[in-house]
Amino acid sequence: MNVFINDIPLIIKKAGEKIYKHHYDLILDEESSFSSGDLVGDVLIRNANDAIVDRIVRIMEVKKLKKLDSLTLITDKKNKLILHLKDQFKIVKAAGGLVVKDNKILMIYRLGMWDLPKGKLNKKEDPQEGALREVEEECNIKVRATAKLPKTWHSYAYKGKKILKKTNWYLMECLDDTLMKPQAEEFIEEVKFMTPEEVEAIIPQAYASIALVIRHYLRASKLGKV
Repeated sequence: MNVFINDIPLIIKKAGEKIYKHHYDLILDEESSFSSGDLVGDVLIRNANDAIVDRIVRIMEVKKLKKLDSLTLITDKKNKLILHLKDQFKIVKAAGGLVVKDNKILMIYRLGMWDLPKGKLNKKEDPQEGALREVEEECNIKVRATAKLPKTWHSYAYKGKKILKKTNWYLMECLDDTLMKPQAEEFIEEVKFMTPEEVEAIIPQAYASIALVIRHYLRASKLGKV
């Protein structure tokens, strides 16, 4: 499970999963002494427990960890730890799409960031149906879903509440974009099909969770798996 807190990935892995120690800049244990200033680069914490999760989430929410690239927790109780993490937030469900046409990817520009079209699901709404609805509303196009993409989780604060948004992502084919335009009431300024090279260039101006979805698609595309 990957959770993005303040746009930094918090990754929870089960003990026994293959880990390459040379991929990490700092390796700690649950009893290790550390401060926020020690969290630099890619950090791994072994034998993580509930107390570690509580401390890490608190640090990631209140500190500006500009030098932290990712934080991975290893635990032999992965499901329990994930439930403990989720209990700290109100869960909001959303869905969106990565739309492709002529090998180009549809990007939207909203509130100073490049993004993919997405939105909150209605109560009891099927995630795929909600994803199609949101993409068509935000971009004024017609699409169809062709495959599932990895889900993302990201946290934010809203009206004093801690929110954890789960977004279901789908790969989509554009059927009609003749009337394409940005949905102004959702603060979307631009809707644009971009080449993979153009998308790679603007990824630094996108949220980390969005970059994860895009890079998954680009890797799969190069391997002919989409």
